[in-house]
Amino acid sequence: MRVAIKYGLDANQPLVDERGDVVGLEAGPVLVRRLLNLFAPAILIGPTTRRCNGFDMVPLEFLDANDTLVINMDVIDSTGIWGVLHSTAAEPKLMNFVWWSARQNYHHRINKALLGLSFALFPTFANSERTASEIREIMRQWTSQPFVEQARLAWSNLGVRVERVQPREEPDVPVVLYPAIYVHDRKQPWEFIDIVEAVAKKHEIRVQMRLHEAHLTSEPAMHMSAHSWSWVGPLRTREGYWEALARTTAFVATAREESYGLEYIEALLAGVIGIFHDSAWARAILPEGYPFLYSTKAEGIAMLTRAVTDPAGCRAELDRVAGGSFTDWIRDIHSDDDFERALSARVRQWFGDWETADVR
Repeated sequence: MRVAIKYGLDANQPLVDERGDVVGLEAGPVLVRRLLNLFAPAILIGPTTRRCNGFDMVPLEFLDANDTLVINMDVIDSTGIWGVLHSTAAEPKLMNFVWWSARQNYHHRINKALLGLSFALFPTFANSERTASEIREIMRQWTSQPFVEQARLAWSNLGVRVERVQPREEPDVPVVLYPAIYVHDRKQPWEFIDIVEAVAKKHEIRVQMRLHEAHLTSEPAMHMSAHSWSWVGPLRTREGYWEALARTTAFVATAREESYGLEYIEALLAGVIGIFHDSAWARAILPEGYPFLYSTKAEGIAMLTRAVTDPAGCRAELDRVAGGSFTDWIRDIHSDDDFERALSARVRQWFGDWETADVR
């Protein structure tokens, strides 16, 4: 059995560049690369047949549906994918991989019903316990009890690749990061702006916003670009991203809801002091007693002020909460090895083993 990855609902979204590499540095493409590597020699489902850099791209209708497992990252179209595969195979192999919050991404009752049916019909692997809980809730609300009872659901925290972490280089002027590449309303970018502007009035800081290109001309981005102490620009490479994290002092996470929070965990692992709005999703990824959770904007301003004026003291407090090294706690709890072992085990349990030799 070979494994094929389905990603990209937007027909105009480029999947692969001219070199044959997966396009994009945001969470989706990063996860696509991880899955292609984990299940190599895997296939990326795309518009044309093409040999790429370490994998093949093949249209859905050209797959050997009798001997290919499709891992669908675009869960809402799983029933449609099954229909295409079923035209050439009696029992297609299909599973969902949910790496986003269903509550955030889909609101219409038709979409919720489609999601609930997809979760109930096909084995589903979620990127966190919180996401798995959302999936159970959607199934209970939008499908019948017999479907819910026979559903197969598993989860594991995504984790981060610890080998990417760079040695810390403390900046001469504290650097504060906007810890996301989008400025959607649910990320609360204006709250971030209010907090850093208040701190910048009293303390010398540098603020960085590394955004997806589509968000560089957004109102929050243009507003921050007007400040001499703020840099707003695109995220160019993963290597540059990790190098920048090694020279970052703190971030302020203003989002009220995340399915997991990969970008925040990567920053914490790099030694960046994380200040979070006190939300359930944040508590789920942090040790008990985490000291930098704010409820009011004034509390967020006070915490960021402390982080940029006494970063060593803040890191020492994080170590005390973790009972040792805080970054080691992050490394142990959010290991990508755990995620890959859990996902591999579920694939074997649900579908059997996959081909590991290079068949090309």
